[in-house]
Amino acid sequence: MNYSKHDAKAYARENLTGIWAAALNPFNDDLSLDEVGLRSNIRHWIDDLDIQGLFVAGKQGEFFSMSLDERKRNFEIAVDECAGKAGVIVSVSDQNMDTALELARHAQNCGADYIVLHAPVLSFVQDRGEVLYQYYKRFCDELDIGIAMWSHPDSGYLMQPEECARIADLPNIVAIKYSVPREMYVKLTHMVGDKIHVSTSAEHEWLDNILELDWKLYLCSSPPYQIQSKNDQRMNEYTRLAFAGKADEARKVFDSLNPVRDAMKRTKPAGKPTAFGKYWQELLGQVGGRVRPPMLELTDAEKEIIRKGFAESGLKP
Repeated sequence: MNYSKHDAKAYARENLTGIWAAALNPFNDDLSLDEVGLRSNIRHWIDDLDIQGLFVAGKQGEFFSMSLDERKRNFEIAVDECAGKAGVIVSVSDQNMDTALELARHAQNCGADYIVLHAPVLSFVQDRGEVLYQYYKRFCDELDIGIAMWSHPDSGYLMQPEECARIADLPNIVAIKYSVPREMYVKLTHMVGDKIHVSTSAEHEWLDNILELDWKLYLCSSPPYQIQSKNDQRMNEYTRLAFAGKADEARKVFDSLNPVRDAMKRTKPAGKPTAFGKYWQELLGQVGGRVRPPMLELTDAEKEIIRKGFAESGLKP
């Protein structure tokens, strides 16, 4: 790694910045991982879209449907393709702690820059604070790599700002992907924003979070490569303008993407977010591929609706 455990926070403050995208994994017709397609997508995201980093093997990547060996291979491909041109943060999340630790050690050994670890499902637990602290402390004690917390509704609860703030004092906690209502992440930013990066995956809130909260990191979802193309990089543009303090110019560019946001929202089948994302990628010339069970594939009728919405969005392929 490029830093020691006790330098992790400082290193991340300087290097875990900009737009980081969560990678969807393309699967072949036989549902094996399409390594060639994934590598092609990564090169496009880095070389053509100038994405600063990739979040690999997360929920967007369908990690829940992948074997342990496949997840490790997913890490290796991303590290190999990014090769210092972009950062790599990988999800080692798993309900089994030994599995998560094994994945974390592999991430550390294969050259990933950071790991993401989501809050575990805690059945019957009412007072979560100490449980969560000891959970993250175990990973910090056993690893040197920088760790991002991740709290989202799928755990069955949301980590409270005070719980996150206590964990943020651990030496190699460097960030949190905080998929919570805005008032919660605003509160946490005021509490620990000088120690770790606080971020959320909502692209429609990214501009306000730069301008109002001085955020430096978008961590992370699929919009960086779904609302942009080689010929149309308005997310990058409004981000650069906002970082430069040019709020009015940034807002104008941001608002120009509303037709794209609307087209995606109104054509996405409620029960098929992953298949939708992959098909939208294909319309942009990227490799989409199959989804794995339990996720559902699109029907031909749904694809036609999405194609029409894409054509009306104004996004330039």
